[in-house]
Amino acid sequence: MSLKNLTVEDARARMLGAAVRTAVHGLPLAEADGATLAEDIHAGRDQPPFDASAMDVWAVIGDPVEGQLLTIAGESAAGRGFDGALEPGLAVRIFTGAAVPAGATRVIIQEDTERHVDSVRITRPPTPGRNIRAAGGDFRAGALLLPAGTRLDPWRLSLAAAAGLDRVRVSGRPTIAILATGEELVSPGGHPGPFQIFESGAAGLVPMIARWGGVAHRLAPARDDEAAIAAAVTGAEAELIVTVGGASVGDYDLVKPALKRLGLDLLVETINVRPGKPTWFGTLTDGRRVLGLPGNPASAFVCAELFLKPLIAAMSGGQAGPMMEPALLAQALPAAGPREHWMRAILGPDGVRALPDQDSSLITVFAAANALLRRRANAEPVAAGEVVEVLRLDRG
Repeated sequence: MSLKNLTVEDARARMLGAAVRTAVHGLPLAEADGATLAEDIHAGRDQPPFDASAMDVWAVIGDPVEGQLLTIAGESAAGRGFDGALEPGLAVRIFTGAAVPAGATRVIIQEDTERHVDSVRITRPPTPGRNIRAAGGDFRAGALLLPAGTRLDPWRLSLAAAAGLDRVRVSGRPTIAILATGEELVSPGGHPGPFQIFESGAAGLVPMIARWGGVAHRLAPARDDEAAIAAAVTGAEAELIVTVGGASVGDYDLVKPALKRLGLDLLVETINVRPGKPTWFGTLTDGRRVLGLPGNPASAFVCAELFLKPLIAAMSGGQAGPMMEPALLAQALPAAGPREHWMRAILGPDGVRALPDQDSSLITVFAAANALLRRRANAEPVAAGEVVEVLRLDRG
């Protein structure tokens, strides 16, 4: 079975097939933002559990007419309902969100009434519409509210709270160590020599991983030495190691040889993708997985979207994606080359437009992009207005 020049789908499938689910544990709602649900959440009762008023109103029986005087029987407020019996000729004051008394056939908004000491007069024909939120209008008892695999956010946590939960069962956040290699790299804030550059890939990958549900930490950049690379990985406490650089072919591409010392078993060696052909994946003897990303940050970020993000989702029990969507092409594009091309692009009201320079070393291009435009290998030319596939980037 060849490990080289795999399609994006084949490479991703091999990676996801080797992903190991993280342990499941309970979390208070206040700590669960960004976590992935490990079990379904069902409603324990109707919401709302009673017919509730949508406005400040009077509850009545029948259809009062303009000028009619009704005796006030009591009131219903939030958390405190009306305990008596509603009868014709009576009215019960109801505040917004409070329960509508049993037997009421309609409610009349306060703007259509005039209150006296112990009675209320209908001052104009009642406004059409019931203004009542029916019991179970939001959800019914037993309804599936959030399926396992859902990524929790403030709105979904609010839904869990509305179901009465104060804790949820979630998958653990995958722990990920990032190792950048290369003698040319200097940590940001350092003092580069005349032939060195600042290491910028990890600066983007760490927050990406956090947004995607993982917990990342950076290892100190390793020099171009097999023993140093192996030593850096040996002590890394993580379920997944992500290396940046040293993943091509050449005298100084030493990551895979270094990790052979730790029992590296390759499942993916190269991928037929642009940018990012040298991306690779394997497992170590101790069970940790390793994803090797190219050294150019733009290449690393494209392949992180295609492979690292789905890996984190799979380890968390979530949707492995990526989530593609159709878009109208705002410009004509020539025929594609032999590698599948994921072009950095701008997705806007007029469609999607590939940025003019797709050089994989240009971080400014990726910083400007909000989508990746997919061109299949050997694709025919496409005209403006045709439908293409895009992957929307999470740019906030």
